[in-house]
Amino acid sequence: MTDQLQTSLPSPDARGRVAELRAIRDEVVRGPSEKATEAQHAKGKLTARERIDLLLDEGSFQEMEPLRRHRATGFGLENKKPYTDGVITGWGTVHGRTVFVYAHDFRIFGGALGEAHAQKIHKIMDKAIAAGAPLVSLNDGAGARIQEGVSALAGYGGIFQRNTRASGVIPQISVMLGPCAGGAAYSPALTDFVFMVRDTSQMFITGPDVVQAVTGAEVTQNGLGGADVHAGTSGVAHFAYDDEESCLEEVRYLLSLLPQNNRENPPTIESDDPADRSGETLLDLVPADGNRPYDMRQVIEELVDDGEFLEIHERWATNIICTLARMDGRVVGIVANQPQSLAGVLDIEASEKAARFVQMCDAFNIPILTLLDVPGFLPGVDQEHGGIIRHGAKLLYAYCNATVPRISVVLRKAYGGAYIVMDSQSIGADLTYAWPTNEIAVMGAEGAANVIFRRQIAAAEDPEAMRARMVKEYKAELMHPYYAAERGLVDDVIDPARTREILIRSLEMLRTKHADLPSRKHGNPPQ
Repeated sequence: MTDQLQTSLPSPDARGRVAELRAIRDEVVRGPSEKATEAQHAKGKLTARERIDLLLDEGSFQEMEPLRRHRATGFGLENKKPYTDGVITGWGTVHGRTVFVYAHDFRIFGGALGEAHAQKIHKIMDKAIAAGAPLVSLNDGAGARIQEGVSALAGYGGIFQRNTRASGVIPQISVMLGPCAGGAAYSPALTDFVFMVRDTSQMFITGPDVVQAVTGAEVTQNGLGGADVHAGTSGVAHFAYDDEESCLEEVRYLLSLLPQNNRENPPTIESDDPADRSGETLLDLVPADGNRPYDMRQVIEELVDDGEFLEIHERWATNIICTLARMDGRVVGIVANQPQSLAGVLDIEASEKAARFVQMCDAFNIPILTLLDVPGFLPGVDQEHGGIIRHGAKLLYAYCNATVPRISVVLRKAYGGAYIVMDSQSIGADLTYAWPTNEIAVMGAEGAANVIFRRQIAAAEDPEAMRARMVKEYKAELMHPYYAAERGLVDDVIDPARTREILIRSLEMLRTKHADLPSRKHGNPPQ
């Protein structure tokens, strides 16, 4: 803002004052300076307003408090009071539906959060909760504004409190487009989805300098908290992209799969993919031999509309797949073991990943489809000492607590506790189906035979021949594909080619499902 414009007296007539307002707004939209904009672009980053334009439908953005300025003094702040105070807030539409947004403007105070800055974010978060519409944060800030001291820290506390209040009420999406360090990183961690852009976004509690000073380890910002680290190692980020344009386009796609709030269902669209389309290729995709791997993604492609789905946490805990897709135009959440990775076993990270996804689907009225091909939980000292019991219980708790329609399909193996945890009928699945290749049992036939017939095998003249005969006997008695169906533990054994048709018909039947939970303040899930 120029000194001349700030000190000029109001024009005496309405037209003059409107002209003055327009000049001020033009200055606000341009930002602090061309030099600051060029510096932002030189880093491979867009400005806050350019990002908002990519996220929202064209011409739909309505800004709130563009003329807000801080009132802090000291350290030269009283001489630098730019409009917006470094954050742009407002609302618009994505695919015609209302979405609230705030975007840090790195060109102003490095996007650092001060008191006025925080109050703007608090207000837009309150509006999103009250209106029942998603909130998207475009993060590119240097943390708390040091010159404002504890007031800045209190501002973060207000954001965290509202993140928690909005949890499970409206979808919250954090898009990391720059640095996010210290306590600021806890806000994205409290939201439903985190997007990151490679090379330009980082998240960490303590930076590389502190890490080196305390531990002696040398690490870069990207090596410590870059997009690939959080998408593949820590699991903090759900998605990672090479550029901001593709990242924000995927945010729009995700929003198209989510409801506005927890009182609505996800949007339904018309599908040209026939509900009764036959899936004959499934007979060749999944080998009958339970020891042979295959790509579960190909199975999902055959089942969902037009083979399209959005995978969550694609690069983390790859032994389980969590994805959003549509079946007959309606959104469904899919949890599936991935035999190509660790044979599809459940471990600590897979349990955590699937549990959070199940909770999200349940919060936002998204039916859950579970595809089983699981040999059990991953054995090992590291897993036991790392708390596999506690972490596995998270997935069990999430399924047991979910009231949305739940359907499970056993493709091949479903052994032991992993079978129970992966939404078996005994923990409340509404419908359970199995393919003729299913093997539902306490454990694999070889292991079971070694336990049950240990003495007979040891006493036999030819132990290996006896073991083979006992394995065959166990399979014939307890692991044939109709054993569970005969006992009512699965509702039907189905032709794989008809899986899509049967699932769509089942989901339609369950669309009006209503379930009541016991009266309580909240549960106490395993942590």
